[in-house]
Amino acid sequence: MNNVVLIGRLTRDPELRYIPESQNAVATFTLAVDRPFSKEKQADFIRITVFGKQAENCERYLAKGRLTAVQGRIQTGSYKNKEGVTVYTTDVIAYRVEFLEWGDRAGSEYGFGLDNNQNKIAPEIPDGFQALDDDDDIPF
Repeated sequence: MNNVVLIGRLTRDPELRYIPESQNAVATFTLAVDRPFSKEKQADFIRITVFGKQAENCERYLAKGRLTAVQGRIQTGSYKNKEGVTVYTTDVIAYRVEFLEWGDRAGSEYGFGLDNNQNKIAPEIPDGFQALDDDDDIPF
């Protein structure tokens, strides 16, 4: 079984590219994941690769510092660099990405964004939804 679940913050904006032969979207980003049981604050920096429509959504809605959850598999590989030295890689190939802090890079009308003063903007309620006035209206 090869399954990994990570929650962390992006270290930079995702990079999106398209595979020339298939025009399939590929996004890559690095996730900083805290080590919870270390005495000193430490983190692992894990490279994430996402394909298809999810890759395009990652590029559109994720940004540096955004809290994100990733589910996928670990994949190792290697290549020879310019000096002819073999470099070994370990990546997570994501098949599920959850945006835990929602919105696009400029702020979103459907989620939490930041205004020019870097203050949180409350989300607007989409058409067709009603806000509940008190907890008595909740059926559970």
